[in-house]
Amino acid sequence: MALFRRAAIRWRVPHFIRPALRLAVYSTSKKKACLLVLSVLTALVTVLFGGCARIQDLILPTPNVPGEWNALLAEVRTFEKRVGFTKETENFKSVYQEQGSYTMCGYAPRFQLPYSYQDPLIRWADAATEEACRAGAGGDDMYFTTVEAVGEIGTAVTSSMLEGKLDRFLYLVIHEDCHDQFDLPYGIEEALCNLIGYKGMAAFTTQKYGALGREHLAIRRYVGMQSTLTRAVVDYYQQVEQLYAQHARKEITADAALQFRARIFTNAERTLGWNKSAMNNVGLANEMTYSRHYPLLERVYEAMDGDLARTVAFFKSVDQRKPTPAQLKKQLRINDEKSVEFVRAYEAAIVRTIESMLIRR
Repeated sequence: MALFRRAAIRWRVPHFIRPALRLAVYSTSKKKACLLVLSVLTALVTVLFGGCARIQDLILPTPNVPGEWNALLAEVRTFEKRVGFTKETENFKSVYQEQGSYTMCGYAPRFQLPYSYQDPLIRWADAATEEACRAGAGGDDMYFTTVEAVGEIGTAVTSSMLEGKLDRFLYLVIHEDCHDQFDLPYGIEEALCNLIGYKGMAAFTTQKYGALGREHLAIRRYVGMQSTLTRAVVDYYQQVEQLYAQHARKEITADAALQFRARIFTNAERTLGWNKSAMNNVGLANEMTYSRHYPLLERVYEAMDGDLARTVAFFKSVDQRKPTPAQLKKQLRINDEKSVEFVRAYEAAIVRTIESMLIRR
């Protein structure tokens, strides 16, 4: 974030903010005026400071998960049904106080960038602590992080979910419930459930708190930041991918590659807000699983005029029309469904299905 000399600043209210300010001034309701000004300030800070989340939090702090979280969960589930979640889920039906969060530990070779979290290049391991994870790394990149919930296991409500912020709570519920609605390859489904999670939490909070509600404004900011960061992940992944290709062609030495990689990772840490134990080959590949196809899926949402129910219905049709893994293995003569070759091919087949359905609309 750049530093400005005070004497050089001649700040004017941007033209796109002036109408809202005038409306706030002439509003007969003090509450509405305050909310409008708050909305304007939030938009302005987002424009000026971009990813500086700490500064944005000073203007509009993200609310905590309410004490009556059970009632909130029930409301979210009602909303999910309205947008087309028809399959029952076992998620969040119990509370697991002893389980604060779940740990993830993985390793990958230093000069090989895995395709996604399904790539066999990644050695996933059980490790309760970062120290235990580090002990098994050898010379490989080591990735360690914690998550509040794990999908497709009837995940419980954990203490870290309840002690966290409203944005993360809503995201986790909708994202994990989304997984039970589809049977798509993970590289598509993770991005899809992120899309539905982000758009869903924005729509839900608009209905519950109003377009100018403090909670909705905070959620809208979160959704905008996550969409931006998703694209940043793709950019950093491609930078590292190109760097390793240069090293493989012996255009640069191993030492030079590591130096260039360190610069990319440092920039990524700042942009994405990751800690150093997450910023490596495994961390990038893990996040790329959620990010690679996100722009295409967002294009579908826009083609559906921003209608979440129509978007869910579209992808249910994709699910029905997709080739089965057995059909694809026979067609491509690939025996191992866990191979990265098959993972790539399966995702590519779904992408073709999506694009052909968009063209026929």
